[in-house]
Amino acid sequence: MANKKEKTIKPMGKIHIAARGTGWLCIEKPAGISVHNEPGNDIVSILGAQFPHNDPKKNLLQPVHRLDKDTSGLLLLATESEVLTRLSAMFAQGEVKKKYLALVHGTFDMNAETTSLWDTPLSKEAGGRNNPAGKGKKVTAMTRYTLLEHSPHYALLEIELLTGRKHQIRRHAKLAGHPVTGDSRYGSQRSIQFLKERCNYHRLGLHAFQLSFQDESSQVSITSDMVPLEMNALLEQDRAQDR
Repeated sequence: MANKKEKTIKPMGKIHIAARGTGWLCIEKPAGISVHNEPGNDIVSILGAQFPHNDPKKNLLQPVHRLDKDTSGLLLLATESEVLTRLSAMFAQGEVKKKYLALVHGTFDMNAETTSLWDTPLSKEAGGRNNPAGKGKKVTAMTRYTLLEHSPHYALLEIELLTGRKHQIRRHAKLAGHPVTGDSRYGSQRSIQFLKERCNYHRLGLHAFQLSFQDESSQVSITSDMVPLEMNALLEQDRAQDR
């Protein structure tokens, strides 16, 4: 009988710690790495090796929320069960403010207000390229965005999630006619191929860059110091080609 093929463990450098608190830590998740669905290759596994615990029954390393595999940026994890319960409840009740940077296709009216709202209702489950709103019953979904920078074909937005639907930013952006760059689920295959071959751009243009929440008696605000260089590079390259 042939030997069962073993799963390859990809080599991975240390995960950057953005902030720590009592019973929690906040990391910078690289793009392309799952939070917990790929044992041995996911964030939980990598951090488990980076911070080995002598007694797993007394120690915890559990994500408080989720980021899509292809999204980079700030991810909050609990190291104590009581803190996991408290922070999870805060996320569920919308008491944690989350902001993202999104590099999207298209241009915006520079004479209009820079801050606006996408509020198309979405299904609770993920949609697809041809139906980003999703199937079945639609629920309230609100995404606030602010235009930060733009080039002839792309725009960098600051995004604040006011609700928490699956793939909310990516679905709202697609419905608004401004799909997130590099989005293999909601964007077009043609645009993804163009970005890879002509622009050397190989990622989803979405980065979780700020988390704010009340940590017992103090207000915590964490800002990412690892904003993806690829996103700025694409804007600059697009500007240069238009000169």
